[in-house]
Amino acid sequence: MPRKRSYPSDTWDDEWALIEPLLPVLACDTPTGGRSEKHPRREIVDAILYVVDTGCKWRALPRDFPPWRTCYGVMARWAAAGVVGQIRDQLRKRIRRELGRSPGAVATVIDSQSVKAAETVGRDSRGYDGAKKINGRKRHLVVATKGLPLFVMVTPADMTDREAAKEVLFRLRLMHPEITIAWADSGYAGQLVTWAKKHLGLTLKTVSRPKNTPGFVILPRRWVVERSLAWIMHARRHARDYERLIQHSESLITWAAITLMTRRITRRGSRRSGQPNSREAHRD
Repeated sequence: MPRKRSYPSDTWDDEWALIEPLLPVLACDTPTGGRSEKHPRREIVDAILYVVDTGCKWRALPRDFPPWRTCYGVMARWAAAGVVGQIRDQLRKRIRRELGRSPGAVATVIDSQSVKAAETVGRDSRGYDGAKKINGRKRHLVVATKGLPLFVMVTPADMTDREAAKEVLFRLRLMHPEITIAWADSGYAGQLVTWAKKHLGLTLKTVSRPKNTPGFVILPRRWVVERSLAWIMHARRHARDYERLIQHSESLITWAAITLMTRRITRRGSRRSGQPNSREAHRD
């Protein structure tokens, strides 16, 4: 019997139809063969999204999900294999096509966010951000001009934006050679602009806050990535960094972005129509 849809984070049928084809082929369907998976993949994905949305411990997963060790193990394997990033990229390309744009983004916006780390985060992957007075980690996010995420990297909080940006921009250039320009705040100014132009052929433009302007000011271009960071923070798992491994933190941030994109694509689907999906119909 399929598991009933019970939580707001659970995928709807139209959302699952977007994610399922992007997952790796089942081992039993490959030429070399393999065992069939014991638990449905949809239930495992729903468990991962539950952890991201509620911020609960893996051990505290409700009993209607598969065992937590299974869910955690699948999350870790997909993170190591780059599966989550591929899902993110395919969904972003689909949204851009629906907007009448080319699948690959040419212009991007980059920014960072420092967050406190829980006691589960070791000394080797955390640091103290003196500017923000935060002991934890720093998230470096690159988005397209519509706020759709392209890349995320997590570092100790004591790493400066300029230091991290070299690695971020280098990896971004390898993954998306079509990108020609990136906007950032004044923390990325200086020699980094020249380095990006010389070694990556990438134009890095900084957007500074107007002088003698008190209070909150919406800055051109920069507000896009700030909004994306706020979207990610809606998932309670990301109010603080709990992950022992940095790659797991990056993966769960990407899962939050995947949820945002699937719900954007299906906003005129079953959730708005008021019609129950197949699992709800079965329950009724």
